[in-house]
Amino acid sequence: MSVEGFSEFFMSPAGIGVTVVVCCAALVMMAGIFYRGNQFTVRALTCSAVCIALSSILSNVKIYHMPQGGSVTAFSMLFIVLVGYWFGPVIGILAGVADGLLQLAIDPYVIHPMQLLLDYPLGFGALGAAGFFRNALRNNTLGATQIKFDGLCIGYIAAAMARWFMSFLSGFIFFYESSGDMNPAVFSAVYNISYILPEMALTLIALMVPAFRNAIELVSQGRRTVS
Repeated sequence: MSVEGFSEFFMSPAGIGVTVVVCCAALVMMAGIFYRGNQFTVRALTCSAVCIALSSILSNVKIYHMPQGGSVTAFSMLFIVLVGYWFGPVIGILAGVADGLLQLAIDPYVIHPMQLLLDYPLGFGALGAAGFFRNALRNNTLGATQIKFDGLCIGYIAAAMARWFMSFLSGFIFFYESSGDMNPAVFSAVYNISYILPEMALTLIALMVPAFRNAIELVSQGRRTVS
């Protein structure tokens, strides 16, 4: 199938229908595998489902929309990061993949199978990798002020940059024609960081609000109590 035919298929009602069915089947299969392996608890499943739903809703609240795809959204990446922070990287990555497949079903833009993987399941799944950093802690000194970066902040930054890398690869490989006279690698790097970085900055500011952090830590403490 040509690039044009592949794209037209995913944009058609039949293509969207097939995508929804395949995504649902894949999600059920993955959830079943991890549930049998005791990776999932009922609490993890419930929180993951709520966070995926919130991420999907907030992804449509666009603060700024880039002309060739990509948007600064209202903290949509954070909720997948939180799944990794609360329950670890395995469940976090799976939640991210589920969110990516949901985004694919709702608003697909596909020109190539590898581009589909990079922009959707791999790109969103990378956000769950924040779970690898949930026990990290680092103190920095800025002048006379000591700034404490915990596992959530460090994990969020790492996860956002992992997603940027997937988007960078997709842009560099499949959308190089949009770069014009500019080096495709430089264009893709700058273009994708231009919407990921503002959302990252806004989210890190929000994470420094005590009431917001207390709510996040309350869920985290509940997870530790139950598990």
